Amino acid sequence: MPDLALYQPDIPQNTGTMIRMAACLDVRVHLIEPAGFPLSDSALKRAGMDYLERAALIRHLDWAAFEEARKAAGRRLVLLTTKSTLPYTDFTFRPDDMLLLGRESAGVPDAVHDSADARITIPMAAGMRSLNVAVSAAMVLGEALRQTGTFPIPSR
Repeated sequence: MPDLALYQPDIPQNTGTMIRMAACLDVRVHLIEPAGFPLSDSALKRAGMDYLERAALIRHLDWAAFEEARKAAGRRLVLLTTKSTLPYTDFTFRPDDMLLLGRESAGVPDAVHDSADARITIPMAAGMRSLNVAVSAAMVLGEALRQTGTFPIPSR
């Protein structure tokens, strides 16, 4: 099943929203530190509500630690970026993909961009810069889960 990776997130509410979504979809979240807010911040807890305890959250002290773990696991890194021309809907996802989202304020540095195995974008109307990072994560993760047949099976 694809995982989400958050590169040094800036906004606790967005991070909480993505952690909540991941908990509901049984997806792991890799949080690459440092974050732009204290990880114990009440806004993060409020946004994630009681889903934080159900989330599979893996913290990495920095980019190097994340990359070491990712490469050891043999996982492909797929970067969501506005600096790509490949629409996410034309990309073939694999169950072992790690979907990387950058900072709300600055995306990812060039070295991180260059480390990605693939770079995808969400097509938008002319003149529009970007979507909210949590909205972007939901759109692309939904497509990745659909393509790989890894949506969780609800219990009845």
